[in-house]
Amino acid sequence: MRDDWGPADRAVRAVAGAAEAAAAHRERLSRAFPGKRIAIAAGRAPVRSNDTDYLFRADSDFAWLTGCYAEGAILVMHPVGDGHDAVLHLREPAGPDEPDFFANARDGELWIGAAPGLAEWSAALGLVCLPLEGLARSLRGRLPAVLAAKGVDPLLDAHVDAHSAELRTTLAELRRIKDDWEIGQLKAAVDATILGFADVARELDTAVRGGGERWLQGTFDRRARTAGNGPGYASIVAAGPHAPVLHWTRCDGPVPEDGLLLLDAGVELDTLYTADVTRTFPVNGEFSAAQRQVYDLVHDAHVKAMAEVRPGADYRAFHHTAMRVLAEGLHDWGLLPASVEKALDPDGQHHRRYIVCGVGHYLGLDVHDCAASRAEAYHEAKLEPGMALTVEPGLYFHPNDLTVPPELRGIGVRIEDDLVVTADGHEVISAALPITADGIERWVRGHRG
Repeated sequence: MRDDWGPADRAVRAVAGAAEAAAAHRERLSRAFPGKRIAIAAGRAPVRSNDTDYLFRADSDFAWLTGCYAEGAILVMHPVGDGHDAVLHLREPAGPDEPDFFANARDGELWIGAAPGLAEWSAALGLVCLPLEGLARSLRGRLPAVLAAKGVDPLLDAHVDAHSAELRTTLAELRRIKDDWEIGQLKAAVDATILGFADVARELDTAVRGGGERWLQGTFDRRARTAGNGPGYASIVAAGPHAPVLHWTRCDGPVPEDGLLLLDAGVELDTLYTADVTRTFPVNGEFSAAQRQVYDLVHDAHVKAMAEVRPGADYRAFHHTAMRVLAEGLHDWGLLPASVEKALDPDGQHHRRYIVCGVGHYLGLDVHDCAASRAEAYHEAKLEPGMALTVEPGLYFHPNDLTVPPELRGIGVRIEDDLVVTADGHEVISAALPITADGIERWVRGHRG
């Protein structure tokens, strides 16, 4: 078993610019914690069932700081002078020269295939890479103090005293501002996602005939696995009466020919940056009068909300604008038991029966990015150039909601675009997908053939 093995390909398939971007990210973190040691882990694949695991996906903060996606890796940043020296501890793969090559199904290359080792990762990332067994030495002693993100890897947890919420919060707030490389990754993720939406539209006939929502889910997820790491989150493929269900991830229903399809999905690239796009379209290529009524109101809210996205604007501005447009429309339809102003008052909120969720969030390595930020750095902050976010108003009339007229029951509409705040406004990076009712109808008919 040990002898007569030739060389194996252990090269890191690095994305251009990833190592340089990660080095710049570490520099930003270094300035935030002078004189402190910092430790953060990639994590390990969670168990799915018995002796089988889910696919591994590296911790987002770790990926932002390293550009490395190796399971079990741990980054330690040692304070040196005015900055830090970074060391990446990794598991060396078990090659033919050791018994684990064939005896260890988790690490042995005979089982899992050739994997990059310390030398390959070091060359690709420009980082000092050391065996994982040396982690104890890197973290030994109480001085200087160690700031660590616990709860990701039991090995790191065993070597540090306490979890640093401050570290996670600081990383979340640093990640709010994307650099040019990150914006390029987001644009690439969106481009792949748009291809996935077209794939889904081309499969509508098969879905209607019997494949259902799961056929369309598999169609999009195939694109995501081909173009990147996979879906950035559980795809929502909600057809007909499921469209009003905000988190319809079961995707196990039929696709009615005369219904709407709400598709909320995003491709996550191999660099782990994800898109998050939603379109709602008529399966047969033509909105009914009731469907168009709802769609046009959501579209109006969406366009006016996006117009609020610009540097210096309150983060909540686009949310408030969307809610006002929706509340006014619902009032005009006679669906609010109060005035628009009373509904929009914090003690009113009558319109929220039909849109219980928010209408946007930050976007990046996580679909709901920077979630550990303080309120004053997120919902209560001002928008700045380099921020990436979604705008996604909607209306959701459940099939059994007796407060709405029968023709509206079972209609759910959401429109979601991905935006980047620029120096003088914003860029809609998902604009290649239409958002008007007429544009959506043409798009469906064009792809469905």
